[in-house]
Amino acid sequence: MPSIRPSTPWRYSTPAIVLHWLLAALIVFMAGLGWWMMTVEHEPGGRDWINLHQSIGLVVAALVLLRIVWRLFHRPEPLPVGVPAWQRKVARAVQGLLYGALVLVPVTGIVGSLYTKSGLHFFGPATNAGITPVHDTAESLFGWHEDLVWVMVILLVLHVLAGLKHLLYDRDGVFQRMWPGRG
Repeated sequence: MPSIRPSTPWRYSTPAIVLHWLLAALIVFMAGLGWWMMTVEHEPGGRDWINLHQSIGLVVAALVLLRIVWRLFHRPEPLPVGVPAWQRKVARAVQGLLYGALVLVPVTGIVGSLYTKSGLHFFGPATNAGITPVHDTAESLFGWHEDLVWVMVILLVLHVLAGLKHLLYDRDGVFQRMWPGRG
């Protein structure tokens, strides 16, 4: 009688895994850089840190867009059957809100920068894209930017805690779906 091997557990594709962990690292770095640069923005060289934050922020925005496009054409498998319905709903809600924050944080930073006198920088050159600087508009957008970063941090903490729960408590293979290497 032939032996029946269990099917290989579903995993995210390599591009999805790379984008996930690259964005995770960049977002943690950018949040720290953003909070730190606000303490040195008026000191000599402070503008250089803001320019770096803007430049990396544009890279993050491009990677988020790439991740969203990838996700549209590469739908993940549903969570395992053993995951309770309420956890599935919370996971969908947190992931949906997280994607929203991943879009809105860069957008508010980019548009806010365009409304400043110094403009938006990308590793050197600056542009204001023909937008007349309006201090109050820029400050309002930067306020939203900062608030959304806090929302994103809360969502990321929930996401990480859920991942650790699946890894250490449930041991259901959900965490391994996004972990680099073999499942």
